[in-house]
Amino acid sequence: MTSLNLDDFTDLIERPDGGVRRDAEERRERLVVPPGALGRLDELGEWLAAAQGSVPVRPIERPRVVLFAGDHGIAELGVSARPAGSAERLVRAVLDGTAPVAVLARRLDVPIRVVDLALDCDRDTLPDEVVRHRVRRGSGRIDVEDALTPDEAEAAFRSGMAVADEEADSGTDLVVLGDLSVGGTTAAATLIAALCGTDASVVTGRGGETIDDLAWMRKCAAVRDALRRARPVLGDQLQLLAAVGGADIAAATGFLLQCAVRKTPVVLDGVVSAACAMVAQRVAFRAPDWWLAGHSGGEPAQAKALDRMALEPVLEQGIKVGEGVGALLALSLVQAAAALSAELPERTDTDSAEARKAEEDAEAEVGEDTAAGAGAEAGAEAETAK
Repeated sequence: MTSLNLDDFTDLIERPDGGVRRDAEERRERLVVPPGALGRLDELGEWLAAAQGSVPVRPIERPRVVLFAGDHGIAELGVSARPAGSAERLVRAVLDGTAPVAVLARRLDVPIRVVDLALDCDRDTLPDEVVRHRVRRGSGRIDVEDALTPDEAEAAFRSGMAVADEEADSGTDLVVLGDLSVGGTTAAATLIAALCGTDASVVTGRGGETIDDLAWMRKCAAVRDALRRARPVLGDQLQLLAAVGGADIAAATGFLLQCAVRKTPVVLDGVVSAACAMVAQRVAFRAPDWWLAGHSGGEPAQAKALDRMALEPVLEQGIKVGEGVGALLALSLVQAAAALSAELPERTDTDSAEARKAEEDAEAEVGEDTAAGAGAEAGAEAETAK
């Protein structure tokens, strides 16, 4: 029997400050660049101001990429382009600095934290700071068995909460959330299909490394069978994570909720983080206000989850590699929005007077053109009458 009461999150999580957001919107109206000229950057700046409770918005000085890692037993069915149990390779590429996310993070000067919850490898093959939160070696095959026991699900969830607290206590002011998993998109599709009440074929995509048609059909069948096991436990989110999630997914869900408690904004990456976010939303409906959808990776399950949570992706670049890459690219836009929101000057009285005069001149010119056009038309009609 779990001792974790998820209902507590409903009381603990508050929305970002609406008054601060209105102040940010009003300040935006006074900037020298006309409202709307910067497109969605205005909205991103206002979202960040509300999350920080600060106008003008503060620069993002200590962002962090957090990647939850794990192997999923469902990968044994050939639903992934990667071999089952090979998530350790993804972790090593990040630690060695050769993974796409590591290259970008190095360029952008953003530290990466990898948290192993269920890698299928010996603990002593990886650094202690990576493996210290591990719950088990690989998660169960969700089409025929639970991914986790109830105790393991709670342990993973609490580990995610602990990581969120550690990041908040260390001064991290924004998190880019991603995953390093094999079989994770199958578990994510199952969770999203269960929570949205849709069929397997509607949510099943091709994964990070595009699979062929036969593998896609195997994946659809796996999601279909896992859905049968998910539907009876839809009312209990921790049970749902135990049945068809995985240790990394349970941890990321706890992480997202605790980040909202600690008022730490999060940029979501792909379909796995979207599935975690959707489970977390079922726990606490205010939590999504603290999250930003970094990008659209083309997975149908991700699109359905983001639509259900009313989160619009910042980028549409078709990035499928996972690892937090798309969300890390979106971080650059959030940082740009913060800089513009904070550093652009407000209009002076002279600027306002000049703007009004320019507007009046433009209106007058339009009036003259209209009058001239009407006169020309009247003259043409008179000539025709003669």
